[in-house]
Amino acid sequence: MADVARLAGVSSQTVSRVSSGAPNVRQATRRRVLQAMDQLGYSPNRAAQALRRGSSRTIGVLTQQIQRTGEALTTAGVLEAATEAGYAVNLAQVARPESEDLRQASVRLAHQDIDGLVVVQAGTAGPERFSLPPGMPVAVSDSALVGHYPSASADQVQGVRDAVDHLLDLGHRTIHHVTGPPGSQSALIRRATWARRLQEAGIAAPEPVPGDWDPAAGYRAGLRLARDPEVTAVLCANDEIALGLIRALHEQGRRVPEEVSVVGFDGLALGEFSFPPLTTVRLDFRRHGRAMVELILEQVAAGGPQGARSMVIPTEMIIRASTAAPPHPG
Repeated sequence: MADVARLAGVSSQTVSRVSSGAPNVRQATRRRVLQAMDQLGYSPNRAAQALRRGSSRTIGVLTQQIQRTGEALTTAGVLEAATEAGYAVNLAQVARPESEDLRQASVRLAHQDIDGLVVVQAGTAGPERFSLPPGMPVAVSDSALVGHYPSASADQVQGVRDAVDHLLDLGHRTIHHVTGPPGSQSALIRRATWARRLQEAGIAAPEPVPGDWDPAAGYRAGLRLARDPEVTAVLCANDEIALGLIRALHEQGRRVPEEVSVVGFDGLALGEFSFPPLTTVRLDFRRHGRAMVELILEQVAAGGPQGARSMVIPTEMIIRASTAAPPHPG
């Protein structure tokens, strides 16, 4: 540390602040210190720092399938906010959260001396699947865990209502729905809200088409719905389903949006470049991740959990070219 300080022209205390990620260091000074560390091959002793501080300055992150775009973007938000706060991140992915894998992963992360745990996605697992030390700060975005822990989650109910209202305002007499997987709490919320909003409008909800989160499920649903000439509008549980569905409709000679309007959910960037560009409900996944880090840091500062505070993040209706008035309104 003394060698780094001499090379960078700063005090050893400044080197210590930079190596611990403390925010009260000027950017130019931080750059000089980091360059000196690189030049000399200096690596701070994290274990010794943790013992002195009583904190590892590390956040654990549990997720289910990080290859899914929503989970990847949420995790990116966690990484951004943690880095800005001077925290490292330990990531664990759980392939089968309904099994003992989730319990084992949470124990493994807890044994790594994390200061708190962020749960991006836990699949069908409930809070009983976790095994955490008492007083461990936790923040979640998984709908199934909201209410049990401090959470940052999208206002999915309002998002679905906005999507249904958009299609009804265009003149569609009913709206079909392709669901997410049956075990997903988010999928169940979207399905229930769609049916309830149609009922409020005096319309009997048609039988939903079972799906999954991937484009293949949307494609299969599109082949099925394309056979029914009465179908003029479809709300999909996510954007990837919507893109698969649009392809199937196109292959079956059903034009979007002239004959069938399609709305997605999530607001992924790829929807802007589909053909036609996809009307969707945008969720701010990065903001979810950043908000969970904020919740963790609040608990760390308070010395532990202070109740299950919920941060509900608004959605945004993005109207593009995949929706239009039905061919025969009325």
